[in-house]
Amino acid sequence: MKNIIPSVKGTRDFYPEEMAIRTWLYQKIRDVSESFGYQEWEAPILEKLDLYAAKSGEELVKEQAFVFNDRGGDQIALRPELTPSLARLVAQKQNELVFPLRWWSFGPFWRYERPQKGRTREFFQWNIDLIGGSSFDVDAENIAVAATFLKSVGLTSELVKIHINDRRLMETTLSKVGIKEEQRTQVFRLIDRQDKLPLIDWENYGVEQGLSLDQVKSIEALLEDENLWQESEHLKKIFNILGMMGVGDYIKFDAHIIRGLDYYTGTVFEARHTTGEGRAVLGGGHYDNLVAAVGGDPLSAVGFAMGDVMVSFLLNKYNLIPTQNQTQAQVMMTVFDESKLARAYSQAAEIRESGIKTMCYPEAVKLPKQLKYADRLGIRLIIIEGPDEENAGTITIKDLKERSQINIPKEELIGKLKEILA
Repeated sequence: MKNIIPSVKGTRDFYPEEMAIRTWLYQKIRDVSESFGYQEWEAPILEKLDLYAAKSGEELVKEQAFVFNDRGGDQIALRPELTPSLARLVAQKQNELVFPLRWWSFGPFWRYERPQKGRTREFFQWNIDLIGGSSFDVDAENIAVAATFLKSVGLTSELVKIHINDRRLMETTLSKVGIKEEQRTQVFRLIDRQDKLPLIDWENYGVEQGLSLDQVKSIEALLEDENLWQESEHLKKIFNILGMMGVGDYIKFDAHIIRGLDYYTGTVFEARHTTGEGRAVLGGGHYDNLVAAVGGDPLSAVGFAMGDVMVSFLLNKYNLIPTQNQTQAQVMMTVFDESKLARAYSQAAEIRESGIKTMCYPEAVKLPKQLKYADRLGIRLIIIEGPDEENAGTITIKDLKERSQINIPKEELIGKLKEILA
């Protein structure tokens, strides 16, 4: 064991058991995305660093991106996020696409961060965006997709809430307490840190950022106002639409939600565990400037991203992941002796051609060993054709789930397998 080269820090190995769970999660994501009419797409794993340098936060580019020089001297990044790639794809074919676009993707990303609960360096992420909607009200649909997914995997509104805010509301409200436009970046950083620092340290941090203590206390009072959203006609409309869509119980206003990336211009939201444990399950918002920033015409858009790490942690915590078979095979053909191996492979191929997932045990060993192998892999039906069956023109089906077996005429095999598996 000492000589085995370890995996790269912050990455994960997916043995078949873990891969089955990832596939299950991917299928849930696909089902929900497509139920709202979204189309799957993908972008390269590698992008030029310039794409992120111009469009994402400075911290993401300088501290979190995996960057290397290619042989031509260009700086290349393993993608840390997908929205800049999305903007590039849209800008490249803007005159050919039919708007509004509803696009989703699920794939790998990399960020050079300290691995911890809910965060790894390599992760898989669901991105889903609605681009080119003419109204901010499309934000409600995107948030509803998130809530529908949470509901579909059993994460109820008692376990996870989607916290919603609007940057325009915050900017207007901050102006009323004397915060100038050039101070907003520092104030947003201050708001983002409130739950990370003791109150006195948080107030001192605000003063260090150039705010007066009175301004800091005004911001504190603003953050505690649970009814502030009622001053936003947009948020009132969104909350009403979400209620009518049947997911209103997942939604709550939260003035702390600012979102760290630079391109959000309106609604912002995050789904969080109601106990406050761990990182956000998902997060996103409304952005208007990104397509134009990569050379396209201005387009309004809204989207969110959900990494697989935090949502998997919660699904495991509450035992919400169904038991997954380690194999996709439904049927296994046994091999009675070496002389019957080719015949067994032929029979397995015939069953497989009928649409039933079938494997053949690859060698002639004692039958109990073959049965134990199938049982451990979760294969339900075992086909046995020994000398007695061969002489009688019959075949035996052993059902490991029901702990029963039947002997039938061989020509009835495929029909009987379909009947059992139906």
